[in-house]
Amino acid sequence: MSFIEMTGEMLERIVADDELHHGDLAAAGVKGNTIVRVNRQGDIEVRRPDGWDVIGGLLGEFDDRIRRETGLDWA
Repeated sequence: MSFIEMTGEMLERIVADDELHHGDLAAAGVKGNTIVRVNRQGDIEVRRPDGWDVIGGLLGEFDDRIRRETGLDWA
């Protein structure tokens, strides 16, 4: 499965109004320097000490938003 990794700070800038909100990210333990990743289906996963947890998802045209913000492609 392909992902794009980023920080919580980058994710905060990518998330649209009709998706997760800042409070949702904070409640999931996402801070500015938290490592997160998004798969091609839009699932958001946060890095925990022992693995990854799915915390929500992105909707719509997130592909361009993610690649533009991070400068990365799916890997």
